[in-house]
Amino acid sequence: MKPGNRDFARGETRRGPGVPCATSNNPKAGQWDGRKMSQMIVADYKRFVVTDGEGIRCSLYVSGCPFHCEGCWNSSIWDFHAGRPYTAALEQQIMADLALPYVQGITFLGGEPFLNTPILNPLARKIRARFGHDKDIWSWTGYTWEELQRPGETPDKAELLSHLDILVDGRFIQAEKNLLLQFRGSANQRVIDVPKSLADGHIDIWPRLHDQHRFIPEMYNKDRAAGEGAAS
Repeated sequence: MKPGNRDFARGETRRGPGVPCATSNNPKAGQWDGRKMSQMIVADYKRFVVTDGEGIRCSLYVSGCPFHCEGCWNSSIWDFHAGRPYTAALEQQIMADLALPYVQGITFLGGEPFLNTPILNPLARKIRARFGHDKDIWSWTGYTWEELQRPGETPDKAELLSHLDILVDGRFIQAEKNLLLQFRGSANQRVIDVPKSLADGHIDIWPRLHDQHRFIPEMYNKDRAAGEGAAS
């Protein structure tokens, strides 16, 4: 375990792929409680993006993450105070954007969404009350599915999970980084169909997942070179 990256649940087994991770902190069940840790701060809100899940989406980036994964793309928002307060005006904007017919849903990112449940659980309840399942809800998390299911984990996490359609789970592990993977950065992470998994009692991977097998610029350059050769 590297200095500063600690396994607080040492000896616990079956915590999911890549756990314990030597390049991040590893909490025991209930150690991190978003109801106490969240400062109601968001780092960013992006409208009409296509990179954070299926279709045209809105993305809400919450602040604060104690996993501290080495190589994290968003390390600037590990601090729970980094950003600006979540406001009623922002929430109204989110609801208005989701009402647009071409917007498929919303994605929760961070930071750590499951440690910002005071923001996300009320928002998710409002989305479901207004839109039902006409709009989908995705979330990323540093927790694994198995960790979220552990006895002793805080109930707010289970509530947030119950609102989701898709969960992308697990720490980012730089040694397993793979740019060909869809919607995730390292091979240990999974794109999970939440309602089906909860109903089945085991993990069901999102059936529309489509990873690349070759790097797109490499494919493009090869095809372009072949075309230029044929033209000469």
